[in-house]
Amino acid sequence: MKSREWNYSGTIEKKISIREQVHHILARKVAEEAVVLLKNEAVLPLPVDMPVALLGSGAQKTVKGGIGSGDVNNRRTISVCQGMLDAGAVITSKEWLCDYEKRYEQARKAWKELVLEEAKSVENPFDAYAKNPFRFPEGRAVREQDIEGAEVAVYVLSRISGEGSDRREERGDYELSFREQEDLMFLNEKKIPVVLLLNTGGPVELADILGRAENIRAVLNISQPGQAGGTVVADILFGRVTPSGKLTATWAEHYGDYPAADTYGYRNGDLEKEEYREGIFVGYRHFDRENLPVLFPFGYGLSYTSFRLSLLSMREDDHSLELAILVKNTGQAYAGKETVQVYAALPQNGMEKEKKRLVGFAKTKCLQPQEEQQLQIKVEKKMLASFSEELGAWCLEAGAYGILIGEDSQNLEQAGWIYVEKLKVLEQTCRIDQTHMGSCEMDTVGEQVICLTENLPVEKLIPLLYGHVEQNSSTLGAAGIRVPGSAGETTHALEQSCGIRPLIMADGPAGIRLHQSYEVDTVSGRVYGKSVLGALENGYLEPLQKHENATTYYQYCTAFPVGTAMAQTWNPKLLQAFGRAVAQEMKEFQIDLWLAPGMNIQRNPLCGRNFEYYSEDPFLTGKMAAAVVRGVQEDGSCGAVIKHFACNNQEDNRMGVDVHISERALREIYLRGFEIAVKESAPLAIMTSYNQINGIHAANSRALCNVIARKEWGFGGVFMTDWSTTAPADGSVPWKCIEAGNDLIMPGSAKDDENIRKAYADGMLSERQIRVCAGRLISLIDKLDKKTKN
Repeated sequence: MKSREWNYSGTIEKKISIREQVHHILARKVAEEAVVLLKNEAVLPLPVDMPVALLGSGAQKTVKGGIGSGDVNNRRTISVCQGMLDAGAVITSKEWLCDYEKRYEQARKAWKELVLEEAKSVENPFDAYAKNPFRFPEGRAVREQDIEGAEVAVYVLSRISGEGSDRREERGDYELSFREQEDLMFLNEKKIPVVLLLNTGGPVELADILGRAENIRAVLNISQPGQAGGTVVADILFGRVTPSGKLTATWAEHYGDYPAADTYGYRNGDLEKEEYREGIFVGYRHFDRENLPVLFPFGYGLSYTSFRLSLLSMREDDHSLELAILVKNTGQAYAGKETVQVYAALPQNGMEKEKKRLVGFAKTKCLQPQEEQQLQIKVEKKMLASFSEELGAWCLEAGAYGILIGEDSQNLEQAGWIYVEKLKVLEQTCRIDQTHMGSCEMDTVGEQVICLTENLPVEKLIPLLYGHVEQNSSTLGAAGIRVPGSAGETTHALEQSCGIRPLIMADGPAGIRLHQSYEVDTVSGRVYGKSVLGALENGYLEPLQKHENATTYYQYCTAFPVGTAMAQTWNPKLLQAFGRAVAQEMKEFQIDLWLAPGMNIQRNPLCGRNFEYYSEDPFLTGKMAAAVVRGVQEDGSCGAVIKHFACNNQEDNRMGVDVHISERALREIYLRGFEIAVKESAPLAIMTSYNQINGIHAANSRALCNVIARKEWGFGGVFMTDWSTTAPADGSVPWKCIEAGNDLIMPGSAKDDENIRKAYADGMLSERQIRVCAGRLISLIDKLDKKTKN
């Protein structure tokens, strides 16, 4: 193994590269299929020459993505306003838009001053940023003059959320603000048709306004659509693209209808413990069980055309079913795509089970009017199974299993039945003590990598177990040294003596987060650094400082739609193409590991980081994540890091919250997506979460890392911690991370080194455990280097 020669990442050329142009087109394609049409009463698509009153906070300041590690510092984002103007739209509300621009800039300036002031009094500037998420200012009330001459109003409702804090069930966040409500009711009274655009990372409460304002004729969930979002919105508004997105989470009529609505996070005043009393009944499973009406069901999405689904055949063998389904575009005017969804209706005997669950799906190509396509959908029988804690196994209980097909979770038709005569155990698992998730048998995984460490004394291997320690570097979000703005890297300590180079890591999951630009001294070669704030908000909080005799390097990454939006495409092939694009940018900027995709379940709509995650459903989550990982790792020269393993479903007190959960709910809901991704795409790494699970930090859980992931699923990669999980006094214990099979502590500190060495000296940590973890790191570096050379 040889150390790599490193050049400065990025380019001194500021002009748009061919790669940027190509990836912008792909970002546009993903966004096109991500937009979900929720309501349309004969108003969309609009004639392009129809005068439009464009209003709302996100009209000119369209949110491309979430904040925190999910941010991307791209070159340019196209707003809804710009996209409509580029398409030739006639916008009548220029005075309102100009006024809002001034209000927005004033609010941003005040917010920046607040964050920078609070950053002076905290150890990590990111804490000040996370504690004070930017809120859109209210615009002035919409007046008669703003809609004069307009034949339709397009109102863009936007929200920002992100890492480090959860959303709130309050006006201006989950609920409409007073001004938004007043504006929409004013427009309703003026009898002007309204198209409501939801530029949000998750649900907002709409039942009341939709019930009162009958002139809201159309609703489009554009999510947070990335840098090409404005162009895509215009294409859909004016009928150049037919919407084909489907929701990946249930939108309740009221927040209180969600499971654990009153006990989630801050709601009950207890951020130390979170009881998952709802068990497996998350999302549509809960609404089915309680027979609750919903505003928009899981899997829902309208089109400008119509489709007919016909089952041609259903074949069964010992392990799976295969359905052949004919899809026909029955419309006369618009081409479009349709997603066929397959659900299993489960027998309601024995264990309590959900009424139905998603077990398969497929999306058509773009079908012209009257065109047909036959889809083949394979359903693994394990997807029909439930986990028995009593037997410690995945089982098919006796009974009739209905197979349902349709366009969403509530618009289904019976396709057939599977009959199971007696209980059938499909897969036996290891016994896991439910109270202490770390108390389980030792496994023998890892013996094959020990040989890679035999020529080095164990004391010299210890720096491989934590990230590179750099004095005065940020400990969260921008700890990279060789690629400015990267999240971190592994040790440099063995590079010169042993040729073991560092692995460079960058955040995701909507693209790569790096500094948009940085400077290098032309004489000394010194890189002028920034704090973590410089890697956020396109450098708004910490702009580039010009130095004499310095060269500026640019790192323009592509801002793709957020994770939820990508999953709303229901198109694994498109997500695999996205993964390939990420890999291309990783190679361009010399990144080895991409800290994505995020795979946590959207348990509650208030989770501040839901926009990064795919769905409330584990099957859909696993399938979409597996597609992204396959794309990233296609040529083997870089890797994906699926995260956060597991139950990272709350941002408030994310480092301390203790999740109390049954083993069944853990395996069926919160681990199942990870299992699918591991088995189908073999990610090179998994990142453990900050939280505790039944009293044990996930990063310290041998049950999660070595037993479930490695022994049961066959995971052969590296485990790493989330950033600074060992920093709090009550956080993960460094040496216990290694004992648990969590190979790498990020971003690394002198305290981690001290703790591990002391545990080894005291006999709490064995030489074998150190060599196994270090060996896995060396093996990963070797694997990437061999592919890079080839």
